Amino acid sequence: MADTKFNNTALLVIDMQNDFILDDGLMRVDGGKAIVPNVIKAVEIARQHGILVVWVVREHDPLGRDVELFRQHLYSTGTVGPTSKGSPGAELVDGLEIKEGDYKVVKMRFSAFFATHLNSFLRTAGIDSLVIVGVQTPNCIRQTVFDAVELDYKSITIIVDATAAATPEIHAANIFDMKNVGVAALSLQEWSEADW
Repeated sequence: MADTKFNNTALLVIDMQNDFILDDGLMRVDGGKAIVPNVIKAVEIARQHGILVVWVVREHDPLGRDVELFRQHLYSTGTVGPTSKGSPGAELVDGLEIKEGDYKVVKMRFSAFFATHLNSFLRTAGIDSLVIVGVQTPNCIRQTVFDAVELDYKSITIIVDATAAATPEIHAANIFDMKNVGVAALSLQEWSEADW
């Protein structure tokens, strides 16, 4: 049963796609596979409470014409580049699926807010609080969080064991930086038991 006190909260699920998570993923994040069960659980908890689930994904042009300059070489070999639109690598990992009532945002850069309509969509939906899960902590998670801080979202929470980086040390250092700008960093259990 949806709880109206969560109507102003959205869960952003960032880059939980095969190319970032699977062992043979073209942009595999070493810590990504381990968090899949917790991301699945976070999505379930969000849906139980009526929290809007927003899927933030990369879907690039197969020729790489819309990727960052430093990644364009990955698309120039005649093979399918990472998270190319319509490729298996761009699909969500098994166990995660977009359902009715969810929302999907396609980004081309690290931040979910950069050159997307995410902020206007969230504001129109009355969202002022964000919970963030996914990969990877120093890039897409961090950039999205810092943009959310600058856009004055009232509450921003990172679920520490539902986000990941290449190493635990990199992950911890970036969580530390985000906490220093007022972001809450909770475990999945802490978040699920919290009385927001």
